[in-house]
Order: sequence, then C-alpha cells, then structure tokens
Amino acid sequence: MSQTTNLNAVKRTDSGKGAARKLRAGGRAPAVVYGQGEDALHLSVDALETMNLFSHISVENTIVELNVEGEKKRIPTLVREVQLHPFKPELLHVDFYVIQEGVEVEVTVPLHVHGDAPGVKLQGGVLQQVEHDLPVRSIPSQIPEELTIDVSGLEIGDQINAGELQLPEGVTLLLEDDQALVLVSAPRVLETADDEEDDEVAEPEIVGEEEDAVEESEGAEG
Repeated sequence: MSQTTNLNAVKRTDSGKGAARKLRAGGRAPAVVYGQGEDALHLSVDALETMNLFSHISVENTIVELNVEGEKKRIPTLVREVQLHPFKPELLHVDFYVIQEGVEVEVTVPLHVHGDAPGVKLQGGVLQQVEHDLPVRSIPSQIPEELTIDVSGLEIGDQINAGELQLPEGVTLLLEDDQALVLVSAPRVLETADDEEDDEVAEPEIVGEEEDAVEESEGAEG
C-alpha cells in the first residue's frame, strides 16, 4: 500500500534569511517539521540528496521517515510543501508534518487510466481524463500509491464518476459522487469544402456605380 522512504536530516538552531543563505551555500536546505500539537522542529537536509529523492517518489503521498542526527527513532512524516527557486534547480525550503499510526491524513493520489475504450478504438471518440490526482483520506499505512480506473467498457457519451471508482479498504475519496473522472466524447466534425463555400458571403452589387456607367455610355453614343 503506502510507499515509505528515508531522508537524513540535522537539527539547526539558527533561523532567518542569513542563516538560510549560509545553509544553501553549503549545499543544504532549511526544513521544518510540524508535529501533532508539538513545537515545530527546525532541520536542514542535503539539498542534492533531497531533490534526487523527490524526483523518484510521489511527493504528495509517500511517507518520508526522517533520520535526524542524534535521535534514536525516525520521524514518520508527509511532505507538506516544497519551495524551489523560480528559475534555477535549487531547493529553498521543505515543510514536513508528522503522522501518527492509526490517525487518518488527507493526501493526493495519482489516478491512472488503463484499458482500451471501444468509443475511442472503434468509434473514433476522444478519451478525456478530467481528474489526474484525487484527494483521499486514509490512515498512513493504507495510503495507496496510485488509483486506477478501467475504461475498457466506455463508448461515446459514456463516463465514469467518482462514486463508481473502486477504492481500497479504508480509503475515502474526497470528491462528490457525481464528479466525472473520465469520459469519451464524440470526435469533432471537420467542415467540408461545400460547407466552407456555403459560408462565403457574396460581394454586394453596387447599383449606383452601374447606373453611372450606363449614363456615361449613352452620353458618349450621343
């Protein structure tokens, strides 16, 4: 079910922009762990190690156990927020929050589609995935790595709503039952050449100019 990984961390006492700049200059990034009613724990993590880890996991729903230097027990957490530099591949700050065994948490889980929809394969329709990440509530040990939906029975005009999704035991989907997840829509009809010709607007006939031309011709003949 839930995916778990480890990350090393070191306690820090200094705070503020100056301290954060020094950490980053040394290849580390400031981090904060928010507890369940406890004071926040200020840490630093290796920036490169953390960025590499985050690139290989689903940050939204993976349990990250922090190995804090000097502590005997790991701290089970979920990533709450990751701050990155706006235009450089640099980690600026990470927020974690502590999870407790048996206490439900709300996370986001990716939704993956599988199967071949007849409405697409045989009827030329278009498969549209409305939701790509789903908010769910679950105890930490039951957090699914992903949720899947089978579209092999969908024809044009069919859809699958949130209330029809098969969920693992102990997982609650935090969407209304009638929220569409995937649907098959009809293909767009391209305009034909005849349709385009019908849409063309004929140039208006300028009567006044023709009358002037006739009068000039009659005057020349006279």
